[in-house]
This record gives sequence, structure tokens and C-alpha cells, in this order.
Amino acid sequence: MGLVTSTKYLLHARDNKYAICAFNIHNLETLKAVTSTSFESNSPVILQATPGTVRFAGADYLVAMAKTAADKYNIPIVMHLDHGEDYNMVLECLRAGFTSIMIDGSKHPYTENISIVKKVVELSHALGVPVEAELGTIGGVEDDLSIMGDGVYTNPEVAFDFIEKTGVDSLAVAIGTCHGLYKKKPQLDYVRLAEIRKLVSIPLVLHGASDLLDESVKKCIELGISKVNIATELKIAFSAAVQTVYYEKPAENDPRKLFTPAIDAMKAVVKNKINLVGSADKVTRISH
Repeated sequence: MGLVTSTKYLLHARDNKYAICAFNIHNLETLKAVTSTSFESNSPVILQATPGTVRFAGADYLVAMAKTAADKYNIPIVMHLDHGEDYNMVLECLRAGFTSIMIDGSKHPYTENISIVKKVVELSHALGVPVEAELGTIGGVEDDLSIMGDGVYTNPEVAFDFIEKTGVDSLAVAIGTCHGLYKKKPQLDYVRLAEIRKLVSIPLVLHGASDLLDESVKKCIELGISKVNIATELKIAFSAAVQTVYYEKPAENDPRKLFTPAIDAMKAVVKNKINLVGSADKVTRISH
């Protein structure tokens, strides 16, 4: 069916109180694990790549692999730029065929964030591609992204103003999550999330969902989250499986024998997350 944009699927998730997983991919193996499991679960899925992954793998390679999976499995697959850092990166990904864009201007002053996002929205919307932005800052370290401290929480009233001025299609909100693994138990501000949901209608995004308790993810979805980002848990599953092979067979040098267990380990994570957010068996319902 080819790659799709995310808007229709995120709106369906918003209206029906479930979420769609966005899994960060880095190579063929991570992509195969995510897409094959999504097919088995009959779930829409968002593949996403950070600027670091785009530089590592190449935007054109990522799109080509994602298109192959979309044609093979005939489920809705989105190719999304995660935490796009500048206009040139966005342009590169759009030219390659990405079907969803995040531009992250959250580290800049508010008015500059608006200006950055608005420029990307104008470009992406001209091509029919939706845009995600971030308001507040989500702390932690993931891939090539590093935010010192605990971040700055999203102000509900400011979120409404931001959406009105930028025309953004979805919004990543800062409510106490962080990228990477948690060094201490996160204190999520559910009241803040509920207030944001009351004031804005566009789909809301939860970054830093790896390592969160299942009940925390479920409560965030109940309160209005429609997209849940998963990155670190996939990387841990991948690396742990490879390390196990080396531990058991130190002389192993066949990548296929290293990566097959890694794919299986990641598939288990993907299946668990799809069931957690409630997107399994949603493809047919959305289509009709």
C-alpha cells in the first residue's frame, strides 16, 4: 500500500482511546523486527529515525526499506523524522520520501520555536506531510539527543497558543518523562496532561516511554496521548541478544547468526508495546 502519513491514524487513536507506537529504527534488522511484528498484530506503525540515524543509514535507504515493508505487509507504515534539528535535515528527509516530520525547536526561546516550526509546517504541508513539534523540554539522553536536567513542563495555555500560531499537527508534551532509562522513578504530571488535552484537539505525543511502567503508559493514553515513542528498549534488546551470542560462541563471525536472535528479541518488545498501547487489530477498523 506504500507509505502513509500519520494524521488519519493518530486521529483515530485519539478518538478511540488507544495509541500508536513509534519505534526508532537504525538498520534493516530493527526495521524488520518492527514491521513484521506490526503485521502479525494487524497494527499501524510509525517508524522513526533521529538525525543521527539519518546520517548513519541515509534517508534514501531508510525510505526504501520502509517502502519495501509497506508493500510486503500491506499495513499502514509511516516514515517519521524524530527530533529533526534544522530546516536542512527536514528538507533532506522530505526529498527522500519521509511521510511525517518532527521539528524540535523546544530548546529555543518560545518565539523562536514558533518561527522554526511554522517554517517547517509551511514546507511540509505543501507536500501533504504532517508535522510534530515539542513544547517544553523532555530531559534525558537518547541517541544523539541530550537535554541536561529534568526538562521544562508544557504549559497548557501556552500549548494552545503554540498550536494556533504554528498549525502543527501533533504535539510532544513534557509531563515528567525523559529520554533513555530512568535513574529514579518518574513523577508524571497527569493533571497537566489532562489540562492540555482539554485545551487542544490535535494528537498528543509521549516521548521517553521506554522504561515507563505499563500502568503509567496506559494512564497517559486514557488522558489523551495518541502516539507513544519507543527507542531505548529496542536497542537494549538488540545489544543484549548479540552479547549473548558472543558470550556463548566467542568465535562467531556470521552476522546472520548474530542478528537473528537480536531480531527475535526486538520482536518480543514490539509485540508487548503494541498490546500495551491497544493498537493491535486496528488496521481494518481504521480502513472502514
